[in-house]
Amino acid sequence: MLSVQVKQSELIALLKCMQGVLVAFSGGVDSSVLLAAAREALGDSVVAVTGTSAAFPAHDIESARMVSSQLEVQWVTLESGEFEDPNYRFNPPNRCYFCKKSLFTRLVQKAAGEKIPFVVEGSNIDDLSDIRPGMTAARELGVRSPFIELGINKEMIRWMAQSFGLSNWDKPSSPCLASRIPYGEQITPERLSRVDRSESLLRGLGFRQLRVRDHGTLARVELMPEEMKLLLDLHFREKVIEACKNAGYTFVTLDLRGYRTGAMNEGLDRKDFETTSGPTIFPHDELIA
Repeated sequence: MLSVQVKQSELIALLKCMQGVLVAFSGGVDSSVLLAAAREALGDSVVAVTGTSAAFPAHDIESARMVSSQLEVQWVTLESGEFEDPNYRFNPPNRCYFCKKSLFTRLVQKAAGEKIPFVVEGSNIDDLSDIRPGMTAARELGVRSPFIELGINKEMIRWMAQSFGLSNWDKPSSPCLASRIPYGEQITPERLSRVDRSESLLRGLGFRQLRVRDHGTLARVELMPEEMKLLLDLHFREKVIEACKNAGYTFVTLDLRGYRTGAMNEGLDRKDFETTSGPTIFPHDELIA
């Protein structure tokens, strides 16, 4: 507990030294804690900016609005623009690089226009164990990651979220909707929309942590293992099927391995990043291992 309190103090001190920050604000718990710490450190010298596009779940945009209001921080949205890049739409394994490159470029430009010294984002040290091409974009553009700089992990962040009194302290992780589409398959607003709608409908049935992976006409549903037993009830199972069909799918299947982060990365290694075919130009250092 004491070590987390020390880290929280270090975070506030680091942000205070920056004199002004633009927070890349997704509405998730990580960026919410970063925003709360920035507000405490810098007062009104903080602006939260949320990127919007078909790739971002609608409920995350609403969460961003609510948290920024709770913290009384200036909040603005801007189009993240990733669909303008064919490299993103082609959906290679390093798709996240092109998405973050587009978003961070716009955030850096906005910060420069408003004379804000730094852009910060909420990656933490636990993220270093997964494939995170977006971190390369952050480094290239000078976007800082205070949690990584200070060695702060997800468990610490959730504790800090409670310390700051954030209403979303236990919010499940919610990466962009493009992570539900297999690499190499075209990303379209229509596919993202049916993923968003199906996941929203399933959350309405009471599921807390889930993913709907888009395989064309088939929805592959990942649920927490303890929630799979709910599907043994025929009536409830029919509701799940109906929800996915109402979102636009023809077939619905349950992934027996259950929910896990990075399911679309399974089977990938650095070679996959270096040899993916298509019109993509790959940066040299995208696989964070």
